[in-house]
Amino acid sequence: MTRTLTTLTGNSQRLDGGAMFGNAPKALWERWVTPDEANRIALGCRALLVREPHRTVLIETGIGAFFSPDMKHRFGVQEDRHVLLESLDAIGLSDADIDVVLLTHLHFDHAGGLLAAWQENTPAQLLFPNATYMTGRRQWLRARTPHSRDRASYIPDMLDLLEASGRLQLIDEDAANPLGDGWHFHWSDGHTPGQLLPEVMLPDGPVVFAGDLVPGVPWVHLPITMGYDRFPEGLIEEKQQLLDDLLARNGRLVFTHDPDTALGRLARDAKGRYQVTETAASVRDLAR
Repeated sequence: MTRTLTTLTGNSQRLDGGAMFGNAPKALWERWVTPDEANRIALGCRALLVREPHRTVLIETGIGAFFSPDMKHRFGVQEDRHVLLESLDAIGLSDADIDVVLLTHLHFDHAGGLLAAWQENTPAQLLFPNATYMTGRRQWLRARTPHSRDRASYIPDMLDLLEASGRLQLIDEDAANPLGDGWHFHWSDGHTPGQLLPEVMLPDGPVVFAGDLVPGVPWVHLPITMGYDRFPEGLIEEKQQLLDDLLARNGRLVFTHDPDTALGRLARDAKGRYQVTETAASVRDLAR
């Protein structure tokens, strides 16, 4: 079966560098990224489009443009328009052409693009009218009954709309993969319970959408975690397991938050540390 992968740009953010690098000192993380005068670093919100002969799957929707102007400023969203919809339009698609929206988790910077752009005095509106929305059951339960630590990461109105749509499919970790042959799901709890990391098989090896387990190239380094992670030590163990597995299978990672690198192949340097090679800033109809 022919399967092609295309990375899509969504709305971008600027967030505090210290929060994004957890307990790593600024003197270390400044080697990889340059903060602005407010100590914020540039972040992307990248999605992955997987086209198959009879199905089009969109992995994540980014942060979108659902925030009101004051909240947009608070969370460093850079654009007023819904950039992901423009990226779909640039390749001849609209949100109505998507058959499945697969969400690694339901934090607003990964699922907010499900909603139409903010308009004053207008209720939230769900996009992708013909899609089945898929996410992990445990992540859904977390979103519905969040901890005080991550309550602000979820969008209650969006969750209500998803539930009312009749097109929400919750995935159990011990169930058969609902997307069938050529797909595999990895599961992670270190960032948030029940994060789903989809793997797509191509002829020259697997490609994993790394979500917030490995949000960008700097986080390939094992000790590097985010201040937003629920269990950093557990996340490091999950990350090592995934990276070891992908390295053995000549795998690649798609990075959702890296503003410069969309895709890279996993490797080790001379000291045995993980690194990313054969990088690409974007991918269009990758099938090899």
